Amino acid sequence: MNSPIIALDFPTMEEAQGFLEQFQEPLFVKVGMELFYKEGSQAVRKLTESGHRVFLDLKLHDIPNTVERAMRSLAPLGIEMLNVHAAGGLEMMKAAKRGLEGSGTKLIAVTQLTSTDDEQMRREQLIDRPLPESVVHYAELAKEAGLDGVVCSVSEAQAIGEACGTGFIRLTPGIRPGNESHDQKRTATPAEALKAGATHIVVGRAVTQAADPAASYRSIARQWKGLEQ
Repeated sequence: MNSPIIALDFPTMEEAQGFLEQFQEPLFVKVGMELFYKEGSQAVRKLTESGHRVFLDLKLHDIPNTVERAMRSLAPLGIEMLNVHAAGGLEMMKAAKRGLEGSGTKLIAVTQLTSTDDEQMRREQLIDRPLPESVVHYAELAKEAGLDGVVCSVSEAQAIGEACGTGFIRLTPGIRPGNESHDQKRTATPAEALKAGATHIVVGRAVTQAADPAASYRSIARQWKGLEQ
């Protein structure tokens, strides 16, 4: 089972490294737009050189040629996972996959953001289908493009596993050990994610802003392994 992925949502690498120094072992971490746009690829290299596994969360969404060329630039970084937006379409996702050939980096696609709900999807995206149906459709499109999995909420993880196979990655953000939701609308606990069939979970503020981050991480990891509720 994969370790919980910790979102390094810090504005600088100095702050991210200060946080990581509280742990005795390398972590599986997520580097998002804030840190990457500030510090660039050097931040990713520092993390991988320190033994951390990296999910680079840039959600690329552009014309196929641009995305393929961007992936070729990112492929040498030695990261574990990258993502694109499934809404970019089949050809864009295929191009992204081509750009990573030979790198060993897994490629996953964002379906619908966990900050999106049914009403917002209908009003702003003009999608009249239920949100879970839209998410599963995007997952099936990602699989057709040859991707390794998707980002989804826990609510859709089981349906995606049934549609795309149990080996298809279902990475679920919005994980909270309690009932707080912050700015995400489709959230779950680690235990709920495990029961729903998620293959990876992403945890942010519940660890990075905890009074004792290492203790919070250990508790979440135990829940994710089914060792405590």
